[in-house]
Amino acid sequence: MPGPDSLAGFLRLVRTELGLELTDQDAETELAVLPGWDSMNLLRLVTLLESGTGRRLPVPTVLAARNLREIYAVLEEAA
Repeated sequence: MPGPDSLAGFLRLVRTELGLELTDQDAETELAVLPGWDSMNLLRLVTLLESGTGRRLPVPTVLAARNLREIYAVLEEAA
């Protein structure tokens, strides 16, 4: 799995790999109220991103993210 090269690709990965029904607008939704989101999905997502990109993500920064857009920004910064 290559890393997503855009926010849309990132959201597509989340939908496909985590099985969540998300819209593009959900990128801004707080993770705490995102339909189907839980801490296991966060761990799965970090694992998918790290294995797909070969980059280590700073876990404290990922944990501080409030929404999927911010997690994508962490991925971009790790590039």
